[in-house]
Amino acid sequence: EYSMFMGNFSSATGSVTLAMMLLGRTIFEKFGWRKAALVTPTMIGVTGAVFFALQLFAPTFAPIAASLGTTPLMMAVMVGAVQNILSKSSKYSLFDPCKEMAYIPLDQDSKTKGKAAVDVIGNPLGKSGGSMIQQILIFGVGSLAAATPYLSVILVGLLFWWFKAANSLAGQFEEATATE
Repeated sequence: EYSMFMGNFSSATGSVTLAMMLLGRTIFEKFGWRKAALVTPTMIGVTGAVFFALQLFAPTFAPIAASLGTTPLMMAVMVGAVQNILSKSSKYSLFDPCKEMAYIPLDQDSKTKGKAAVDVIGNPLGKSGGSMIQQILIFGVGSLAAATPYLSVILVGLLFWWFKAANSLAGQFEEATATE
């Protein structure tokens, strides 16, 4: 069952990513850099809200889940899978190109230093920092289930700062590209 699920998950990720890649150019052309950069945190925010709601308010969703022949936990697993698929596809098709486009108006020295800072420090620090926060919470409260409310608050905080940073960078990007 697990292998079948993971196979379906990988196929869905590939299919949705391909569709998003094809849509990506249209999104950039019609809506611009700012909107394209905000797709990934929006996807994570919407699906994260549903995921955490299913976890934190499971008794509220029990009747709905029962009518669908499942449980709130299984619904959360499926929403989590959808969240992973959508966040990966929007990251690959929109976020990564936005990140690379942000270097275009910079001079060569700033491009080199900026890419080095992001690729050598930022990416690994983000991944290991997320793992560290999760481990500290699990050790601190005893289980992943008990850490869920704290993780939801952390997600909201990270999304706030992500939106703020993307909007700030969009302003700088638009200003720099307008002068060229």
